[in-house]
Amino acid sequence: MTARDGYDAVIVGGGHNGLVAAAYLARAGQRVLVLERLPATGGAAVSTRPFAGIDARLSRYSYLVSLLPHTIVRDLGLDFAVRKRTVSSYTPAVRDGRPTGLLVGGGGTRDSFAALTGSDREYEAWQRFYAMTGRLAGRVFPTLTEPLPTREALRERIDDADAWRMLFEEPIGVAVEEHFADDLVRGVVLTDALIGTFADAHDASLLQNRCFLYHVIGGGTGDWDVPVGGMGALTDALAGAALAAGADIRTGHEALRIDTDGTHAEVTVRTDGGEHTVGARRVLVNASPQALAGLLGDEPPAPAEGAQLKVNMLLTRLPRLRDRSVDPRQAFAGTFHIAEGYGQLAAAHRDASAGRLPAAPPSEIYCHSLTDPSILGPDLAARGYQTLTLFGLHTPARLFADDNDSARAALLRATLAELDAHLEEPLADCLALDANGAPCIEAKTPLDLERDLRLPGGHIFHGDLAFPHATETTGRWGVETGHPNVLLCGAGAVRGGGVSGVPGHNAAMAALGL
Repeated sequence: MTARDGYDAVIVGGGHNGLVAAAYLARAGQRVLVLERLPATGGAAVSTRPFAGIDARLSRYSYLVSLLPHTIVRDLGLDFAVRKRTVSSYTPAVRDGRPTGLLVGGGGTRDSFAALTGSDREYEAWQRFYAMTGRLAGRVFPTLTEPLPTREALRERIDDADAWRMLFEEPIGVAVEEHFADDLVRGVVLTDALIGTFADAHDASLLQNRCFLYHVIGGGTGDWDVPVGGMGALTDALAGAALAAGADIRTGHEALRIDTDGTHAEVTVRTDGGEHTVGARRVLVNASPQALAGLLGDEPPAPAEGAQLKVNMLLTRLPRLRDRSVDPRQAFAGTFHIAEGYGQLAAAHRDASAGRLPAAPPSEIYCHSLTDPSILGPDLAARGYQTLTLFGLHTPARLFADDNDSARAALLRATLAELDAHLEEPLADCLALDANGAPCIEAKTPLDLERDLRLPGGHIFHGDLAFPHATETTGRWGVETGHPNVLLCGAGAVRGGGVSGVPGHNAAMAALGL
Protein backbone atom coordinates (compact mmCIF):
# COMPACT_ATOMS: atom_id res chain seq x y z
CA MET A 1 0.00 0.00 0.00
CA THR A 2 1.37 3.43 -0.92
CA ALA A 3 0.64 6.83 0.55
CA ARG A 4 -1.51 7.73 -2.43
CA ASP A 5 -3.96 4.85 -2.21
CA GLY A 6 -4.23 4.51 1.58
CA TYR A 7 -6.33 6.14 4.26
CA ASP A 8 -7.57 9.69 4.60
CA ALA A 9 -6.18 9.69 8.14
CA VAL A 10 -3.97 7.41 10.20
CA ILE A 11 -4.17 8.03 13.93
CA VAL A 12 -1.17 6.93 15.95
CA GLY A 13 -2.29 5.96 19.45
CA GLY A 14 -5.65 4.65 20.61
CA GLY A 15 -6.00 6.65 23.81
CA HIS A 16 -9.17 8.64 24.40
CA ASN A 17 -8.06 11.63 22.31
CA GLY A 18 -7.14 9.44 19.35
CA LEU A 19 -10.52 7.73 19.55
CA VAL A 20 -12.33 11.08 19.66
CA ALA A 21 -10.49 12.18 16.51
CA ALA A 22 -11.21 8.85 14.81
CA ALA A 23 -14.92 9.05 15.57
CA TYR A 24 -15.24 12.62 14.28
CA LEU A 25 -13.31 11.94 11.09
CA ALA A 26 -15.08 8.66 10.35
CA ARG A 27 -18.47 10.32 10.90
CA ALA A 28 -17.38 12.92 8.34
CA GLY A 29 -16.99 10.13 5.78
CA GLN A 30 -13.23 9.76 5.93
CA ARG A 31 -11.39 6.45 5.80
CA VAL A 32 -9.63 6.23 9.18
CA LEU A 33 -7.12 3.81 10.68
CA VAL A 34 -6.18 3.83 14.39
CA LEU A 35 -2.87 2.18 15.32
CA GLU A 36 -2.45 1.15 18.97
CA ARG A 37 0.70 -0.63 20.16
CA LEU A 38 -0.95 -2.13 23.28
CA PRO A 39 -3.40 -5.06 23.23
CA ALA A 40 -6.34 -2.72 23.93
CA THR A 41 -7.31 0.89 23.36
CA GLY A 42 -7.74 3.47 26.12
CA GLY A 43 -4.23 4.58 27.05
CA ALA A 44 -4.30 6.11 30.52
CA ALA A 45 -8.12 6.25 30.58
CA VAL A 46 -8.78 2.59 31.30
CA SER A 47 -10.47 0.40 33.89
CA THR A 48 -8.68 -2.75 35.00
CA ARG A 49 -8.84 -5.42 37.70
CA PRO A 50 -5.41 -4.85 39.27
CA PHE A 51 -5.80 -7.28 42.18
CA ALA A 52 -5.61 -11.03 41.59
CA GLY A 53 -8.96 -12.78 41.82
CA ILE A 54 -10.82 -9.63 42.89
CA ASP A 55 -13.86 -8.41 40.94
CA ALA A 56 -13.19 -4.68 41.18
CA ARG A 57 -12.62 -2.60 38.02
CA LEU A 58 -10.61 0.44 39.03
CA SER A 59 -9.76 3.51 36.97
CA ARG A 60 -6.11 2.60 37.13
CA TYR A 61 -4.53 5.87 35.99
CA SER A 62 -6.86 8.82 35.26
CA TYR A 63 -9.92 8.71 37.46
CA LEU A 64 -12.18 11.82 37.45
CA VAL A 65 -13.84 13.80 34.65
CA SER A 66 -14.04 17.58 34.47
CA LEU A 67 -12.74 18.81 31.12
CA LEU A 68 -14.75 16.55 28.78
CA PRO A 69 -17.16 18.89 26.94
CA HIS A 70 -20.75 17.67 26.73
CA THR A 71 -20.67 18.65 23.06
CA ILE A 72 -18.28 15.76 22.38
CA VAL A 73 -20.52 13.30 24.23
CA ARG A 74 -23.53 14.60 22.29
CA ASP A 75 -21.85 14.85 18.88
CA LEU A 76 -20.57 11.28 19.05
CA GLY A 77 -23.70 9.83 20.66
CA LEU A 78 -21.70 8.32 23.51
CA ASP A 79 -23.38 6.00 25.99
CA PHE A 80 -21.48 7.53 28.87
CA ALA A 81 -22.52 9.31 32.04
CA VAL A 82 -20.97 10.97 35.07
CA ARG A 83 -22.30 11.50 38.58
CA LYS A 84 -21.85 14.42 40.93
CA ARG A 85 -20.10 13.80 44.22
CA THR A 86 -22.16 14.64 47.30
CA VAL A 87 -19.19 16.38 48.93
CA SER A 88 -16.52 18.53 47.28
CA SER A 89 -13.76 17.96 49.81
CA TYR A 90 -12.84 17.15 53.38
CA THR A 91 -9.55 18.21 54.98
CA PRO A 92 -8.70 16.86 58.45
CA ALA A 93 -6.79 19.04 60.88
CA VAL A 94 -5.79 19.33 64.52
CA ARG A 95 -6.62 22.61 66.24
CA ASP A 96 -5.77 23.23 69.89
CA GLY A 97 -5.00 19.54 70.25
CA ARG A 98 -8.46 18.57 68.98
CA PRO A 99 -9.14 16.63 65.78
CA THR A 100 -11.35 18.63 63.44
CA GLY A 101 -11.58 19.33 59.73
CA LEU A 102 -13.05 21.35 56.90
CA LEU A 103 -15.99 19.83 55.03
CA VAL A 104 -16.91 21.60 51.78
CA GLY A 105 -20.17 20.66 50.08
CA GLY A 106 -23.61 19.74 51.25
CA GLY A 107 -25.52 21.93 53.66
CA GLY A 108 -22.91 22.34 56.38
CA THR A 109 -20.11 24.20 54.61
CA ARG A 110 -20.58 27.52 56.41
CA ASP A 111 -20.74 25.81 59.80
CA SER A 112 -17.62 23.78 59.00
CA PHE A 113 -15.67 26.92 58.12
CA ALA A 114 -16.86 28.62 61.31
CA ALA A 115 -15.96 25.64 63.47
CA LEU A 116 -12.47 25.48 61.96
CA THR A 117 -11.61 29.19 61.85
CA GLY A 118 -13.87 30.72 64.51
CA SER A 119 -15.66 33.15 62.18
CA ASP A 120 -17.45 33.49 58.85
CA ARG A 121 -14.62 35.45 57.23
CA GLU A 122 -12.96 32.56 55.42
CA TYR A 123 -16.30 31.16 54.26
CA GLU A 124 -17.33 34.49 52.78
CA ALA A 125 -13.92 34.87 51.11
CA TRP A 126 -14.33 31.34 49.72
CA GLN A 127 -17.74 32.22 48.28
CA ARG A 128 -16.40 35.37 46.59
CA PHE A 129 -13.30 33.65 45.25
CA TYR A 130 -15.13 30.71 43.70
CA ALA A 131 -17.92 32.88 42.38
CA MET A 132 -15.19 34.66 40.43
CA THR A 133 -13.64 31.41 39.14
CA GLY A 134 -17.14 30.19 38.26
CA ARG A 135 -17.79 33.24 36.10
CA LEU A 136 -14.41 32.77 34.44
CA ALA A 137 -15.12 29.07 33.83
CA GLY A 138 -18.38 29.86 32.09
CA ARG A 139 -16.54 32.17 29.68
CA VAL A 140 -13.35 30.19 29.06
CA PHE A 141 -14.54 26.59 28.87
CA PRO A 142 -16.58 27.01 25.64
CA THR A 143 -13.46 28.31 23.88
CA LEU A 144 -11.65 24.98 24.28
CA THR A 145 -13.46 23.50 21.28
CA GLU A 146 -13.20 26.66 19.17
CA PRO A 147 -10.20 27.94 17.19
CA LEU A 148 -7.62 29.38 19.57
CA PRO A 149 -8.46 32.94 20.61
CA THR A 150 -5.71 35.51 20.79
CA ARG A 151 -4.57 36.51 24.25
CA GLU A 152 -6.36 39.85 23.90
CA ALA A 153 -9.56 38.19 22.68
CA LEU A 154 -9.53 35.82 25.63
CA ARG A 155 -8.99 38.69 28.05
CA GLU A 156 -11.92 40.55 26.54
CA ARG A 157 -14.07 37.45 26.76
CA ILE A 158 -13.25 36.99 30.44
CA ASP A 159 -14.05 40.68 31.03
CA ASP A 160 -12.75 40.68 34.61
CA ALA A 161 -9.53 42.57 35.23
CA ASP A 162 -9.00 41.07 38.70
CA ALA A 163 -9.50 37.51 37.48
CA TRP A 164 -7.18 38.10 34.53
CA ARG A 165 -4.46 39.53 36.76
CA MET A 166 -4.84 36.70 39.28
CA LEU A 167 -4.58 33.87 36.77
CA PHE A 168 -2.69 35.19 33.75
CA GLU A 169 -0.27 37.81 35.07
CA GLU A 170 0.92 37.09 38.60
CA PRO A 171 1.61 33.90 40.59
CA ILE A 172 -1.52 32.31 42.03
CA GLY A 173 0.07 32.42 45.47
CA VAL A 174 -0.49 36.19 45.52
CA ALA A 175 -4.25 35.78 45.12
CA VAL A 176 -4.44 32.90 47.61
CA GLU A 177 -2.70 35.00 50.26
CA GLU A 178 -4.77 38.08 49.46
CA HIS A 179 -8.11 36.27 49.71
CA PHE A 180 -7.53 33.82 52.57
CA ALA A 181 -5.88 33.99 55.99
CA ASP A 182 -6.18 30.43 57.30
CA ASP A 183 -3.27 28.15 56.38
CA LEU A 184 -5.48 25.09 55.85
CA VAL A 185 -7.95 26.96 53.65
CA ARG A 186 -5.10 28.42 51.62
CA GLY A 187 -3.72 24.93 51.08
CA VAL A 188 -7.04 23.51 49.90
CA VAL A 189 -7.28 26.29 47.31
CA LEU A 190 -3.69 25.85 46.16
CA THR A 191 -3.96 22.10 45.54
CA ASP A 192 -5.74 22.69 42.23
CA ALA A 193 -2.59 24.45 41.03
CA LEU A 194 -0.34 21.48 41.81
CA ILE A 195 -2.03 18.33 40.49
CA GLY A 196 0.63 16.64 38.39
CA THR A 197 2.58 19.91 38.41
CA PHE A 198 5.80 20.51 40.30
CA ALA A 199 5.80 24.19 41.15
CA ASP A 200 5.71 26.59 44.08
CA ALA A 201 2.77 28.90 44.69
CA HIS A 202 4.96 31.86 43.69
CA ASP A 203 6.75 30.30 40.72
CA ALA A 204 7.49 33.10 38.25
CA SER A 205 6.81 30.78 35.28
CA LEU A 206 3.09 30.71 36.20
CA LEU A 207 3.09 26.97 35.55
CA GLN A 208 0.98 26.60 38.68
CA ASN A 209 -1.50 29.17 37.33
CA ARG A 210 -2.00 27.19 34.14
CA CYS A 211 -2.66 24.04 36.16
CA PHE A 212 -5.09 25.91 38.40
CA LEU A 213 -6.95 27.34 35.42
CA TYR A 214 -7.62 23.94 33.87
CA HIS A 215 -8.77 22.58 37.22
CA VAL A 216 -11.39 25.26 37.80
CA ILE A 217 -12.90 25.71 34.33
CA GLY A 218 -14.06 22.16 33.59
CA GLY A 219 -17.62 21.92 32.30
CA GLY A 220 -18.00 25.64 32.84
CA THR A 221 -18.33 24.95 36.57
CA GLY A 222 -15.05 23.40 37.73
CA ASP A 223 -16.85 20.30 39.04
CA TRP A 224 -14.90 17.03 39.04
CA ASP A 225 -17.32 14.18 38.38
CA VAL A 226 -17.22 10.41 38.74
CA PRO A 227 -17.35 8.39 35.47
CA VAL A 228 -20.07 5.77 35.82
CA GLY A 229 -18.51 2.36 35.28
CA GLY A 230 -15.00 3.76 35.67
CA MET A 231 -12.82 5.61 33.20
CA GLY A 232 -12.78 2.62 30.89
CA ALA A 233 -16.48 3.16 30.25
CA LEU A 234 -15.58 6.37 28.41
CA THR A 235 -12.92 4.85 26.18
CA ASP A 236 -15.08 1.80 25.50
CA ALA A 237 -17.87 4.15 24.37
CA LEU A 238 -15.43 6.13 22.21
CA ALA A 239 -14.04 3.00 20.57
CA GLY A 240 -17.60 1.86 19.90
CA ALA A 241 -18.48 5.21 18.34
CA ALA A 242 -15.40 5.15 16.11
CA LEU A 243 -16.05 1.58 14.98
CA ALA A 244 -19.73 2.29 14.34
CA ALA A 245 -18.74 5.23 12.13
CA GLY A 246 -16.47 2.98 10.08
CA ALA A 247 -13.03 3.55 11.58
CA ASP A 248 -10.55 0.66 11.49
CA ILE A 249 -8.91 0.08 14.91
CA ARG A 250 -5.89 -2.20 15.08
CA THR A 251 -4.29 -3.07 18.42
CA GLY A 252 -0.85 -4.60 18.70
CA HIS A 253 0.28 -2.23 15.92
CA GLU A 254 3.17 0.07 16.86
CA ALA A 255 4.03 3.06 14.69
CA LEU A 256 7.79 3.33 14.23
CA ARG A 257 8.26 6.19 11.76
CA ILE A 258 6.35 8.83 9.82
CA ASP A 259 7.63 9.98 6.42
CA THR A 260 5.84 12.91 4.87
CA ASP A 261 6.25 15.35 1.99
CA GLY A 262 3.60 17.65 3.44
CA THR A 263 0.85 16.24 1.22
CA HIS A 264 1.07 12.48 1.63
CA ALA A 265 2.52 10.38 4.41
CA GLU A 266 3.66 6.85 5.08
CA VAL A 267 3.64 5.29 8.53
CA THR A 268 5.96 2.38 9.21
CA VAL A 269 4.20 -0.08 11.51
CA ARG A 270 5.49 -3.05 13.50
CA THR A 271 3.33 -6.03 14.45
CA ASP A 272 4.05 -9.60 15.52
CA GLY A 273 4.25 -10.40 11.83
CA GLY A 274 6.99 -7.88 11.05
CA GLU A 275 7.06 -4.35 9.61
CA HIS A 276 4.98 -2.75 6.86
CA THR A 277 3.95 0.74 5.74
CA VAL A 278 0.53 2.37 5.66
CA GLY A 279 -0.26 5.36 3.44
CA ALA A 280 -2.41 8.33 4.33
CA ARG A 281 -3.18 11.88 3.31
CA ARG A 282 -2.56 12.98 6.90
CA VAL A 283 -1.43 11.57 10.25
CA LEU A 284 -2.75 12.50 13.69
CA VAL A 285 -0.45 11.59 16.56
CA ASN A 286 -2.04 10.81 19.92
CA ALA A 287 1.25 10.65 21.78
CA SER A 288 3.63 13.02 23.51
CA PRO A 289 5.51 15.78 21.67
CA GLN A 290 8.69 13.78 22.36
CA ALA A 291 7.20 10.70 20.71
CA LEU A 292 6.00 12.82 17.77
CA ALA A 293 9.52 14.16 17.24
CA GLY A 294 10.92 10.64 17.39
CA LEU A 295 8.47 9.41 14.75
CA LEU A 296 9.35 12.29 12.42
CA GLY A 297 13.08 12.33 13.08
CA ASP A 298 12.80 15.92 14.37
CA GLU A 299 14.61 17.54 17.28
CA PRO A 300 12.63 16.61 20.43
CA PRO A 301 11.37 19.31 22.81
CA ALA A 302 12.83 19.72 26.27
CA PRO A 303 12.25 16.64 28.43
CA ALA A 304 9.19 16.59 30.68
CA GLU A 305 9.14 15.53 34.32
CA GLY A 306 6.09 14.08 36.04
CA ALA A 307 5.52 14.71 39.73
CA GLN A 308 2.87 12.46 41.23
CA LEU A 309 2.24 9.20 43.05
CA LYS A 310 -0.86 7.24 42.05
CA VAL A 311 -2.16 4.64 44.52
CA ASN A 312 -5.12 2.30 44.03
CA MET A 313 -6.64 0.44 46.97
CA LEU A 314 -9.54 -1.84 47.80
CA LEU A 315 -10.85 -1.82 51.38
CA THR A 316 -13.18 -4.11 53.29
CA ARG A 317 -14.55 -0.97 54.98
CA LEU A 318 -13.81 2.73 55.22
CA PRO A 319 -11.58 3.59 58.19
CA ARG A 320 -12.95 5.46 61.20
CA LEU A 321 -11.85 9.10 61.59
CA ARG A 322 -10.50 10.85 64.67
CA ASP A 323 -12.77 13.75 63.79
CA ARG A 324 -16.07 12.29 65.01
CA SER A 325 -18.07 15.21 63.58
CA VAL A 326 -17.93 13.77 60.07
CA ASP A 327 -18.97 10.36 58.77
CA PRO A 328 -16.27 8.56 56.75
CA ARG A 329 -18.82 8.13 53.95
CA GLN A 330 -18.98 11.93 53.74
CA ALA A 331 -15.27 12.54 54.16
CA PHE A 332 -14.18 10.10 51.44
CA ALA A 333 -17.00 10.88 49.01
CA GLY A 334 -15.21 14.04 47.88
CA THR A 335 -11.51 14.87 47.81
CA PHE A 336 -9.87 13.96 51.13
CA HIS A 337 -6.83 16.24 51.53
CA ILE A 338 -3.81 15.00 53.50
CA ALA A 339 -0.83 17.16 54.55
CA GLU A 340 -2.03 19.90 52.20
CA GLY A 341 -1.93 22.96 54.38
CA TYR A 342 -0.32 25.93 52.65
CA GLY A 343 2.85 25.68 54.71
CA GLN A 344 2.98 21.91 54.29
CA LEU A 345 2.78 22.20 50.51
CA ALA A 346 5.61 24.72 50.50
CA ALA A 347 7.73 22.48 52.74
CA ALA A 348 7.11 19.45 50.51
CA HIS A 349 8.17 21.47 47.48
CA ARG A 350 11.36 22.56 49.23
CA ASP A 351 12.16 18.96 50.18
CA ALA A 352 11.66 17.67 46.64
CA SER A 353 13.59 20.58 45.11
CA ALA A 354 16.51 19.62 47.35
CA GLY A 355 16.37 16.04 46.07
CA ARG A 356 14.58 14.53 49.08
CA LEU A 357 11.27 12.72 49.31
CA PRO A 358 8.88 15.08 51.18
CA ALA A 359 8.99 14.47 54.94
CA ALA A 360 5.21 14.89 55.05
CA PRO A 361 4.02 13.90 51.57
CA PRO A 362 0.87 15.77 50.49
CA SER A 363 -1.88 13.76 48.83
CA GLU A 364 -5.57 13.61 48.09
CA ILE A 365 -7.91 10.67 48.15
CA TYR A 366 -11.41 9.83 47.02
CA CYS A 367 -13.71 6.83 47.03
CA HIS A 368 -15.18 6.08 43.60
CA SER A 369 -17.42 3.28 44.84
CA LEU A 370 -19.38 5.56 47.21
CA THR A 371 -20.70 7.46 44.20
CA ASP A 372 -20.66 4.60 41.69
CA PRO A 373 -20.72 1.09 43.21
CA SER A 374 -21.08 -0.45 39.74
CA ILE A 375 -17.28 -0.89 39.54
CA LEU A 376 -17.51 -3.54 42.28
CA GLY A 377 -18.76 -7.05 41.77
CA PRO A 378 -22.15 -7.72 43.43
CA ASP A 379 -20.59 -9.76 46.24
CA LEU A 380 -18.05 -7.06 47.11
CA ALA A 381 -20.68 -4.33 47.01
CA ALA A 382 -23.01 -6.35 49.25
CA ARG A 383 -20.22 -6.85 51.80
CA GLY A 384 -19.50 -3.10 51.97
CA TYR A 385 -16.14 -3.08 50.19
CA GLN A 386 -14.91 0.31 48.95
CA THR A 387 -12.20 1.59 46.62
CA LEU A 388 -9.78 4.37 47.43
CA THR A 389 -7.74 6.36 44.92
CA LEU A 390 -4.81 8.41 46.23
CA PHE A 391 -2.90 11.01 44.24
CA GLY A 392 0.33 12.32 45.74
CA LEU A 393 1.88 15.71 44.97
CA HIS A 394 5.42 17.12 44.82
CA THR A 395 7.12 13.83 43.91
CA PRO A 396 9.14 14.64 40.76
CA ALA A 397 10.58 11.80 38.71
CA ARG A 398 14.14 12.73 39.70
CA LEU A 399 13.50 11.41 43.22
CA PHE A 400 13.06 7.87 41.87
CA ALA A 401 15.94 7.79 39.40
CA ASP A 402 18.47 5.94 41.61
CA ASP A 403 16.18 3.20 42.96
CA ASN A 404 12.56 3.42 41.86
CA ASP A 405 11.40 0.43 43.93
CA SER A 406 12.94 1.59 47.20
CA ALA A 407 11.83 5.20 46.74
CA ARG A 408 8.30 4.07 45.88
CA ALA A 409 8.08 1.92 49.01
CA ALA A 410 9.44 4.68 51.24
CA LEU A 411 7.10 7.29 49.78
CA LEU A 412 4.09 5.01 50.13
CA ARG A 413 4.89 4.35 53.80
CA ALA A 414 5.29 8.04 54.54
CA THR A 415 2.13 8.95 52.63
CA LEU A 416 -0.02 6.39 54.45
CA ALA A 417 1.48 7.51 57.78
CA GLU A 418 0.20 11.03 57.10
CA LEU A 419 -3.27 9.58 56.49
CA ASP A 420 -3.11 7.31 59.54
CA ALA A 421 -2.45 10.37 61.72
CA HIS A 422 -6.09 11.34 61.13
CA LEU A 423 -7.62 7.87 61.49
CA GLU A 424 -8.71 5.92 64.55
CA GLU A 425 -7.35 2.73 62.99
CA PRO A 426 -4.47 2.10 60.60
CA LEU A 427 -5.51 2.01 56.98
CA ALA A 428 -3.66 -1.31 56.67
CA ASP A 429 -6.31 -2.91 58.91
CA CYS A 430 -8.97 -2.02 56.32
CA LEU A 431 -7.19 -3.27 53.20
CA ALA A 432 -8.77 -6.22 51.42
CA LEU A 433 -6.63 -9.21 50.47
CA ASP A 434 -6.35 -10.57 46.95
CA ALA A 435 -6.59 -14.23 45.93
CA ASN A 436 -2.95 -14.72 46.92
CA GLY A 437 -3.37 -13.18 50.36
CA ALA A 438 -1.59 -9.94 49.45
CA PRO A 439 -3.01 -6.51 50.44
CA CYS A 440 -5.01 -4.85 47.67
CA ILE A 441 -2.82 -1.80 47.13
CA GLU A 442 -0.66 -0.71 44.18
CA ALA A 443 1.43 2.43 43.74
CA LYS A 444 2.74 4.02 40.54
CA THR A 445 5.57 6.57 40.43
CA PRO A 446 6.34 8.80 37.45
CA LEU A 447 8.90 6.25 36.28
CA ASP A 448 6.28 3.50 36.45
CA LEU A 449 3.97 5.58 34.26
CA GLU A 450 6.79 6.26 31.83
CA ARG A 451 7.42 2.51 31.58
CA ASP A 452 3.76 1.43 31.38
CA LEU A 453 2.31 4.18 29.19
CA ARG A 454 5.34 5.89 27.63
CA LEU A 455 4.46 9.16 29.30
CA PRO A 456 7.62 11.28 29.01
CA GLY A 457 9.13 11.48 32.48
CA GLY A 458 5.85 10.08 33.76
CA HIS A 459 4.21 13.46 33.10
CA ILE A 460 0.43 12.99 33.07
CA PHE A 461 -0.03 16.06 30.81
CA HIS A 462 2.81 15.04 28.41
CA GLY A 463 4.54 18.29 29.40
CA ASP A 464 3.86 21.72 30.86
CA LEU A 465 0.34 22.99 30.33
CA ALA A 466 -0.15 26.09 28.18
CA PHE A 467 -2.58 28.96 28.57
CA PRO A 468 -5.58 28.41 26.24
CA HIS A 469 -4.81 31.19 23.82
CA ALA A 470 -2.74 31.59 20.67
CA THR A 471 0.93 32.54 20.66
CA GLU A 472 3.45 33.10 17.86
CA THR A 473 4.13 29.35 17.71
CA THR A 474 0.57 27.98 17.78
CA GLY A 475 -1.62 27.30 14.80
CA ARG A 476 -5.35 27.89 14.39
CA TRP A 477 -6.35 24.95 16.60
CA GLY A 478 -3.23 24.44 18.73
CA VAL A 479 -2.59 20.98 17.22
CA GLU A 480 -0.49 21.95 14.21
CA THR A 481 3.14 20.83 13.73
CA GLY A 482 5.94 21.81 11.37
CA HIS A 483 4.48 19.41 8.81
CA PRO A 484 1.20 20.51 7.16
CA ASN A 485 -0.36 17.04 7.13
CA VAL A 486 0.80 15.90 10.59
CA LEU A 487 -1.22 16.97 13.62
CA LEU A 488 -0.74 16.43 17.37
CA CYS A 489 -3.93 15.18 18.99
CA GLY A 490 -2.56 14.14 22.39
CA ALA A 491 -2.37 15.84 25.76
CA GLY A 492 0.71 17.81 24.68
CA ALA A 493 -1.35 19.93 22.29
CA VAL A 494 -2.41 23.42 23.35
CA ARG A 495 -5.49 22.93 25.57
CA GLY A 496 -4.44 19.35 26.20
CA GLY A 497 -4.01 17.56 29.52
CA GLY A 498 -6.57 15.66 31.54
CA VAL A 499 -9.35 13.44 30.23
CA SER A 500 -11.06 15.90 27.91
CA GLY A 501 -11.10 14.72 24.32
CA VAL A 502 -10.41 18.36 23.42
CA PRO A 503 -7.14 17.74 21.50
CA GLY A 504 -8.81 14.90 19.61
CA HIS A 505 -11.76 17.10 18.70
CA ASN A 506 -9.55 20.01 17.69
CA ALA A 507 -7.22 17.86 15.58
CA ALA A 508 -10.24 16.44 13.78
CA MET A 509 -11.53 19.95 13.09
CA ALA A 510 -8.11 20.98 11.76
CA ALA A 511 -7.96 17.88 9.56
CA LEU A 512 -11.39 18.71 8.16
CA GLY A 513 -10.26 22.26 7.39
CA LEU A 514 -12.71 23.89 9.80
